[in-house]
Amino acid sequence: MSERFALSGARIFDGESWHDEAALIVAHGEIEATVPVASIPADVKRVDAGCAMLAPGFIDLQVNGGGGVMLNDHPDLASIETICAAHAPFGTTALLPTLITDTPQITAAALEAGRQAAAKKVPGFLGLHLEGPHLSLARKGAHDPNLIRKMEDADLEALVGAVDAMPVLLTTIAPESVSSGQVEALAKAGVIVSLGHSDTTYATASAYAKAGATIATHLFNAMSPLGSREPGLAGAAIDTGALFAGLIADGVHVDPATMGIALRAKRGPAKVFLVTDAMATIGTHMSSFTLNGRTIYRKDGSLRLGDGTLAGADLDMISAVRFMHRTIGLELGEALRMASTYPAEAVGQAQRLGGLAKGMRANIVALSADLDVSSVWIDGVRAFRA
Repeated sequence: MSERFALSGARIFDGESWHDEAALIVAHGEIEATVPVASIPADVKRVDAGCAMLAPGFIDLQVNGGGGVMLNDHPDLASIETICAAHAPFGTTALLPTLITDTPQITAAALEAGRQAAAKKVPGFLGLHLEGPHLSLARKGAHDPNLIRKMEDADLEALVGAVDAMPVLLTTIAPESVSSGQVEALAKAGVIVSLGHSDTTYATASAYAKAGATIATHLFNAMSPLGSREPGLAGAAIDTGALFAGLIADGVHVDPATMGIALRAKRGPAKVFLVTDAMATIGTHMSSFTLNGRTIYRKDGSLRLGDGTLAGADLDMISAVRFMHRTIGLELGEALRMASTYPAEAVGQAQRLGGLAKGMRANIVALSADLDVSSVWIDGVRAFRA
């Protein structure tokens, strides 16, 4: 557990407001208070943040890999530790290692690895995201079509049986492969259900939201589009106030103009939040890797199968924040919320994550004026220093 100290010398964004000439007091891994620099208690160790600003640590709900590792290839505790550590230098202090559609055996191994990571309290580990295998073949994207299948009772039971073992268990499903009754059962048990990789209609997506789905996976990608007479899943994600929506902000997956339109149109209270959909390449110089036996190539800021199909993203969280601020033109605080506050809300963790208020976990990112990451603290312990 971390010591008691005060971070000063930087502008502070607490998730809601900016504070100047202030210090952030951290004790026992939590935020104790934000106080004027002149009011730092005499018995508290002072630490110069050495940066332009302090903000809530980023939360990434879709991380397929990092540090040269894919969860699918090595669904074990060591891989989860490697993935979490690989994303910390980019400001991510809590993430969901994500398993892409795979066999029942690999899925079971990933769930067991998640249990172990939660028990060990791996820094940065928030839980698991199972993206598939219960998806639509029509919107499979880079998922192996031979592994996509309908949800069976055993699949539902495995998810329900694992939900209490970790803070967050999220699954992406398509209505084509999962019934509304199964979604209702998952949601009732505490599994967070996201709609994605689906060619479903607006009406069906809306019905599934009423059944308990609360997120749409990577908005506009691998989903039925917003059309003139059929709004599709994309339209439902924007128009349904109960659905949060993940967004891959790399300028490759979604056009900047489309992003702006979606942000202006999104009905609340649910929000659009940032995800990386990152692969093994993050934190490495890899030029290629494999997924389900197929080679994925890294080139020109994107990851693609040999046929050109996008396969995840070559993206980290601070780059996504910079893109939203500089290219889309969002106020910096709002771009930071999309990387912290809104994903925390999407998975029911806003009481402890996504902000720097009293009692919240001391997950902090220190940023330069150019929005480069200079330091990261997870539960009050420095996890990265540039």
